[in-house]
Amino acid sequence: MAKDGTNRGGRRVRAGDKPTPLANKITAGKAAKVLEAPDLKPETALAGTLLPSPAVLTGMDMPEPSEYLRANQKDGKPLGADALFIETWRWLKERACDQFISPRLVEAYAQAFARYIQCEEAISAYGLLGRHPTTGGAIASPFVQMSQSFQKQANLLWYEIFDVVKQNCTTAFAGNPQDDIMEALLSGRKGKR
Repeated sequence: MAKDGTNRGGRRVRAGDKPTPLANKITAGKAAKVLEAPDLKPETALAGTLLPSPAVLTGMDMPEPSEYLRANQKDGKPLGADALFIETWRWLKERACDQFISPRLVEAYAQAFARYIQCEEAISAYGLLGRHPTTGGAIASPFVQMSQSFQKQANLLWYEIFDVVKQNCTTAFAGNPQDDIMEALLSGRKGKR
């Protein structure tokens, strides 16, 4: 605590050695804590209560992407974040980490990355320079700043997702869905018009 009574200084967030991935701990023979999704028994949790007749529920492998992820944009094309959501969720499911990640986090990542792709397409279409609305002079395109902002947001969300996978995946894994996404970005969405 500083002399003025405020809490400054001290340990910084994300300072120090990063935690060792779970797969590395297991292969090295070190003690490792493997998280498991709880297997709750509803009949024991609700013992002694009368409930209305149960609803008809169907199981699913993947939550349905929200409607806003596939909404049509002003130019009439769909955003395409639903495809990113599905691809990322399948990647999580292959590593048995889908129950540790909130679908909302994956949706936020998919939307941020889709917006990043959308800004990059606008930069490709309109260039790096724009015209000032009042003076008519050349200015930097606002899509460049937006693109950087969406890319930063997508990367921060991806680091959150990847950190959970790294800490909870019991098998060594290769392959990153961002590689495929970057390939899609570089090749463009020519077929989706």
